[in-house]
Amino acid sequence: MDNLLSASVTELVELIRSRRLSSVELVTANIERIKAVNLALNAVVQLCEERALAEAAQCDAELAGGQHRGALHGVPFTLKDSHDTEGIITTGGTTGRSEFVPDADSPPTKRLRDEGAILIGKTNTPELTFAGITDNLIYGRTNNPYDVSRTPGGSSGGAASIVAAGGSPLDLGSDTGGSIRGPANYCGIAGLKPTSGRVPRTGHIVPPGGYRDAFTTIGPLARRVDDLILTFPLIAGPDWRDPYIVDMPVRDPDLLEFSELRVATYDDNGVLTPTPEVRAAIKTAGEAIAQTGAGVTENRPGAVTRASELLDRTRTADGGAYARVLLERYGTTRISPTLQSRIDGSGGALDADGLAGVQDEIDLLRSEMLAFMDDYDAIVCPVSGFPAPLHEDAESTTRGGYTHVYNMTGWPAVVVRVGTSPEGLPIGVQVVARAWREDVALGLAGAIEVATGGWQAPALQVYES
Repeated sequence: MDNLLSASVTELVELIRSRRLSSVELVTANIERIKAVNLALNAVVQLCEERALAEAAQCDAELAGGQHRGALHGVPFTLKDSHDTEGIITTGGTTGRSEFVPDADSPPTKRLRDEGAILIGKTNTPELTFAGITDNLIYGRTNNPYDVSRTPGGSSGGAASIVAAGGSPLDLGSDTGGSIRGPANYCGIAGLKPTSGRVPRTGHIVPPGGYRDAFTTIGPLARRVDDLILTFPLIAGPDWRDPYIVDMPVRDPDLLEFSELRVATYDDNGVLTPTPEVRAAIKTAGEAIAQTGAGVTENRPGAVTRASELLDRTRTADGGAYARVLLERYGTTRISPTLQSRIDGSGGALDADGLAGVQDEIDLLRSEMLAFMDDYDAIVCPVSGFPAPLHEDAESTTRGGYTHVYNMTGWPAVVVRVGTSPEGLPIGVQVVARAWREDVALGLAGAIEVATGGWQAPALQVYES
């Protein structure tokens, strides 16, 4: 069973396809793992045991009869609770939806299920996904599987925690300022933030729209980069509802010519100096990429040093109005302290001239970053300046970060584990590529994973309660 709980999605697909493993066996193993670890982690907030086992039995019967649903036939997955799921409570972490049951799956969820994937549970998220920690008034706080006194990050913290712990081989997160990449880094797994405009946000707790619309993307989290490569094309493409999604080809990382790639690395954004171990991880990643034949140069875009301050102003520009609109839409009157603090800290909304000025600054930053990328195919840099912080320190750790600048540009980024901190915590790096070139980010991340080993199972003693 331990082998099943550490296997990649790619391996599990082949085991089921060849009928060396039944879907019922695999789903049962993952559900039992969730039951064993979730008391300590509080990562899975809805368990779909009866429905999942029935679907698994149906998948097995279909396969025995020569039918095959698709690329994920019979493979279980969990789903961040910000995505609508037909017949299953979907809260988005906000009390106004504590008993809300959607009548349809979100498009990315439906696409995975149409490919034969089996939903076994929903994973925890902060209210409206608006935090770098995972805690809410409905389900409480989620813990990191490598040390339960530490955060798994947010907002896809429940997803990253249970995938790292072996309870699920795959989850879908969302990322507006680092919400896929931060948890993937803190929990030592792989995660992809696709290009803005790749994956529809229909049926997500934060719907398409708003002046920061391009910041929010949907992407997969898994233990291995190959699983991101397998899953990403399945969820990409227009749903004819989200008006910002573009029908662009998805390229194959296997077709990359590494010797033609130019890669820039930096280990300090000029705002928050990382720990020596994080800086060492960037060096290790750069060396792994150089071994592929790609050209690697130490160089930092100048715009990243001012991105943190600009992010703060984009967050507060509307004085918390967008959050209040969503809370009213969902009927929430009891707001989590984390979100309330964010709204209260927004201050007064900017006037039209002020808002136009912030948007102009974002566009200038995007232009400057594009000019930098004219000379490079990818950037490798930290995800955070440090490994997963203690819960009591977690809310102050998003300042000076390394992820949000790539939400502003809209570029794809992949996180992969590279090293381990002195405390035994995962340390990852992010590989950023040009828009629509997820293949470059995934290919380079895969090369890093091969060289460094990637995900490592957390010690079992963290599950004792």
